[in-house]
Amino acid sequence: MARAEEYADEYRGRLHDLSWFMRVLNESIARRANAEDKVRGRFWEGRFKSQALLDEQALLAAMSYVDLNPVRAGVCEGLEDSTHTSIARRLSQPQEETTATQVGEALPERGDDRPPLLHKTNTDAPTDPAIISGIFNSEVLREERVLRSLQPAPLMPFDGTGRFEAGIPFSWPDYVELTQILGRCVHPTKRGRIPEGTPKLLARMGMGTDAFIAHSFDLFHSFGSAIGAPASLVDLAARRQCQYLRGIRTARDVFGQQAAI
Repeated sequence: MARAEEYADEYRGRLHDLSWFMRVLNESIARRANAEDKVRGRFWEGRFKSQALLDEQALLAAMSYVDLNPVRAGVCEGLEDSTHTSIARRLSQPQEETTATQVGEALPERGDDRPPLLHKTNTDAPTDPAIISGIFNSEVLREERVLRSLQPAPLMPFDGTGRFEAGIPFSWPDYVELTQILGRCVHPTKRGRIPEGTPKLLARMGMGTDAFIAHSFDLFHSFGSAIGAPASLVDLAARRQCQYLRGIRTARDVFGQQAAI
């Protein structure tokens, strides 16, 4: 009986400890995932990583990095040939669906945080709230055809004017120009073709072409938990009350130039 009371006290203390619960939960998930992948080691650190994008420069670097991944890997020749990238989807759409300034009447002005409704309605998508709730709340994995019937998430429109709250703060033509130039530079069979002039978007954001291309392969590995211009990293370090954030040297190289007016 005394032994049972000791066990009860031990498990009562564990159940009150959220850290213990998460450790046990993570361990069980990690063991199963490692067994499926036939690997060993820490599960969460090796598979998942998040980095805060502190400013527009970091957002531009992240967008171009992701959109150019298929080109960089040599699995496609051009941006329009890539799969599962937002820029390929945008290039396949009429331009008026990707530019905020052309559909301003459908977007909230700054100060209104309601998301824009720019995507086309899927006529096959369920509209009954009970059906939609059941799809998301059920513990059973739904078939692919059921998931395909849901409305796709809309792509955020480009807004180079800065008039709208829910918009990417770049011009769509400038972003296409930049990614096309970078695509020719990072393609495995075309590397080294550095453009003579600085793309307009990089000049406006205060980013040098040579440094941007030089760090295009390892940009995210050069930073720690946050990516941004030197001033943004210094401000974050002050708010975190720490003296140093990883990536400040790369930030000075890539983001440290004087922005064009």
